[in-house]
Amino acid sequence: MLRRLVVSAALTASVLVPTTASALVAAAAPAGATVSCTYQRSGNHWNCVTPGAYCPAAAHGRYGYAKATGRKYTCTRYPNGRWRWKRA
Repeated sequence: MLRRLVVSAALTASVLVPTTASALVAAAAPAGATVSCTYQRSGNHWNCVTPGAYCPAAAHGRYGYAKATGRKYTCTRYPNGRWRWKRA
């Protein structure tokens, strides 16, 4: 009987924890950001880029939008030869 009570309490707690954690992540996100934002190519531009981060080879010379602010960035080659997302 006690074992059944402990197991059911553990299962109940495991169900509640992810719900609470996702609610905290959603509450902590900036106003313009979406929680489910993923770095992806969408036609001729990229979504959810991180400003200053390295660009993939497929993004060289293309533009993308920042995941937090939604501002436009371009994948630009810097003097050191590396490609990064720079504010357009």
